[in-house]
Amino acid sequence: MAITTAETTEDAVLGGRLTLRQPVRGHRVGHDALLLAALAPASCRAMVDLGAGVGSAGLAFLTRCPEARGTLVEIDPDLARLAAENAEANGLAARCQVVAADVLTLGRPGGAPEPVAHAADLVLMNPPFNPAAAHQVSPHPGRAQAHMAGEDLLEAWVKAAHRCLNADGVLCLIHRPEEAGAILAALQGRFGAAELLPVYGRPGGKPGAAAVRLLVRARKGRRTAPRILPGLVLTDAAGAPTPEAAAVLRAGDALAPP
Repeated sequence: MAITTAETTEDAVLGGRLTLRQPVRGHRVGHDALLLAALAPASCRAMVDLGAGVGSAGLAFLTRCPEARGTLVEIDPDLARLAAENAEANGLAARCQVVAADVLTLGRPGGAPEPVAHAADLVLMNPPFNPAAAHQVSPHPGRAQAHMAGEDLLEAWVKAAHRCLNADGVLCLIHRPEEAGAILAALQGRFGAAELLPVYGRPGGKPGAAAVRLLVRARKGRRTAPRILPGLVLTDAAGAPTPEAAAVLRAGDALAPP
């Protein structure tokens, strides 16, 4: 059953420069998508957003980079429809197409014809990140699908990104910090020059100082060893956004430009 207008909210992000209609229940747009979009190099012109949901990461990137074009890939047809409506509502439809497809079929025989294999120079990826065996599955199908990952799903998504990208394309992803080893293993032999940027909820020395997310940027075909970038702290000791976080999440600045 299609999501009705009464089952959605309209929410402004990036300091009001982007407005997103999204379901009231299920997976909701948060910092993850905006941080992911901010990590992407502004020089990229052909972007693919895997698991796009209502389009938050891909549309945020297109808002920041007016010369870029994008393809948003989302398996849930209702969310894909909302992504297309959001692209239209924000004046981005001319530079953006939405494809309702399974990420794992991209670039394969019989898979979706768009995005074209080996044509993108940027892939954004916010894969399902909670192993189903270790977490209680949400009763809401949309939230469960967005967050529950099979054992080999991360590597399968990385392979899909590899098929989408051109010879020197850039992959940007966000995941749990605990999965750093699995991420590097999935990149091995496919991507190199990986840059790992930890995201912290609060400054060091305070409760909860462990990283809450890990951003990763890597380039197809490279063999350069990974490096760790200076981390981003989201809030200060009083709980207010840090200037660095506000610049990314509200002003739409780039994060760690290459």
